[in-house]
Order: sequence, then structure tokens, then C-alpha cells
Amino acid sequence: MRPNGRAIRAIRQAQNLSLRALQQTTGLDRGYLSRMERGLIRKPADDPVLKVATALKVPPDAITHEE
Repeated sequence: MRPNGRAIRAIRQAQNLSLRALQQTTGLDRGYLSRMERGLIRKPADDPVLKVATALKVPPDAITHEE
């Protein structure tokens, strides 16, 4: 799964979640989440993407690019 950083950021901001709050919910490093949102992490393992989707309460395909 390739994360769509713009979608992640838009959904996170629409839910009024900070990166710190997302970090606490997912257990992922805030810097890692920031890099994911900026498109600097192109091929992460599926687990971090699934954690973000779960934390945002959206299906994984809402925050990934179509393959």
C-alpha cells in the first residue's frame, strides 16, 4: 500500500487531530507520520498505513493511492 499523504493530512485536519494526537493513537513516531503526509515515505510496510487508517476511522483505501 502506498499512502496518500494529502488524503491523510486532509482527513486528520478535518477531524481536528494534531500529529501528536495521531502519534499517541497509532504508536508511530510523529516525524514518521509527518514524512508520510509529505509523501517522503513511498513504500512503508502495510502495518503503519493500517494503523493510521484505524486511528482516523476510515478504510485503508481512503488514504492510499490506487495501485
